[in-house]
Amino acid sequence: LPGVESCQNYLFRYGRHPLMELPLMINPTGCARSEPKILTHYKRKQFVHSKSSQYRRLRTEWKNNVYLARSRIQGLGLYAAKDLEKHTMVIEYIGTIIRNEVANRREKIYEEQNRGIYMFRINNEHVIDATLTGGPARYINHSCAPNCVAEVVTFDKEDKIIIISSRRIPKGEELTYDYQFDFEDDQHKIPCHCGAWNCRKWMN
Repeated sequence: LPGVESCQNYLFRYGRHPLMELPLMINPTGCARSEPKILTHYKRKQFVHSKSSQYRRLRTEWKNNVYLARSRIQGLGLYAAKDLEKHTMVIEYIGTIIRNEVANRREKIYEEQNRGIYMFRINNEHVIDATLTGGPARYINHSCAPNCVAEVVTFDKEDKIIIISSRRIPKGEELTYDYQFDFEDDQHKIPCHCGAWNCRKWMN
C-alpha cells in the first residue's frame, strides 16, 4: 500500500515484503566491517556441537523470529516478532562469502557508486558481503547496549555468522548488536545514535 514505509505499526502478511524493496541507508564514510564474537578453539568446538541442531531449525524458522520496520536508531531495523529467550539463534547474517582481497576491491567500487556498504568479517581471510545479496539481518542496527551478539558457528564445514540473543527479548523490541568496528581517527569517525545509557558516541 502507498505510504506503508511511514507506518510504525505496519505488519507484513502477504507477498514480497515492500520494505525489503527499499534501498539501504547510504554510509557516507565508506565501509566499516562488522566483527563477530570469536571463540577460542576449545569453546568453539563445544559451541558448534551444541548448536548444530538449533542451526538446522533456524534455517526454516527464522521468519517467525523477526519482522522489518522503521527504526528509532536509523533507517530500517529488525524487530522481535515474538518473545525470544536468552541464547536463542535469531537469524543468520547471509551474503556472498569472498576473500579479503576481493572485499577491498568491491569496497572501492561501492564507494564510487555512493552505495551503502555492508560487510561482515568471518575470519582473517574471508568476509560476507551483504551489500547486494544480503538478507534481513543486515538491517540490524548497532547499539552500545545490545540485546544480541554475532557469533561464528561452523556447520557442514562452513563458517556461519549467527545473530544470537544475549538476554530475553520481548516481542516488539528492536534487535541490536555491537558492530565492534576498528577504532579510527577523528576524520573517519562514525557517530552513534543508539541512545543507550552507556553510548560511546562513536561507532569506531
